Amino acid sequence: MKLYNWQFAPNCRRVRMFVLEKGMDLPAMSEVIGDGLRLTPDFIQMWPHAIVPLLELDDGTRFSEAMGICRYFEDINPEPNLLGSTPVERALVTMWERRAYDEGIIGTAEVVRNGLEAFHDRGLPGVTEVVPQIPALVERGQGRVRRFYDKFESQLRESRYVASDRFTFADITSLCAVDFAIFGGMPIPEACPSVKRWHANVSARPAAVSSA
Repeated sequence: MKLYNWQFAPNCRRVRMFVLEKGMDLPAMSEVIGDGLRLTPDFIQMWPHAIVPLLELDDGTRFSEAMGICRYFEDINPEPNLLGSTPVERALVTMWERRAYDEGIIGTAEVVRNGLEAFHDRGLPGVTEVVPQIPALVERGQGRVRRFYDKFESQLRESRYVASDRFTFADITSLCAVDFAIFGGMPIPEACPSVKRWHANVSARPAAVSSA
């Protein structure tokens, strides 16, 4: 089993942290980022979708998307449960995990992809042709991240963890979203003390430290 990985990428970290929280050994990892923060040509030739993470099983089966990979690991190693143990909890984990991904990670990606010189003419991931940056999307992404912080502040005032009374995949994606936003110049606002409390708590978990 091999995990094609970009150590910095939040989606890759989501998978690494999920595996470590399971108490599993990480698969063999192959770093696929070359010069200029670009996927290596041999990886793109092998996987034309041109995204990471990608999991390759021993029989040669390959699939990408962090959630798909984590669902696979949850099925083959169900404890500790991270995706929800009841219908209601599974729905809540799915909902909050998606909010963290769409507003936190994708919001920051809009800022990074459209604002950093390293991504000039690469405004979208998973695309090998030229995609010009759109400066206006930086402001839109910043707004998405502000809404992400506001929504999660309201939620975390009432709960120790994001989607349940215990740690789940929603917390993993939310942590990766916050750390990516911090990298993108959008730290946790002072008006979000509950997010700060939660962030300090989950950042101290061994899997969070080891996956960073």
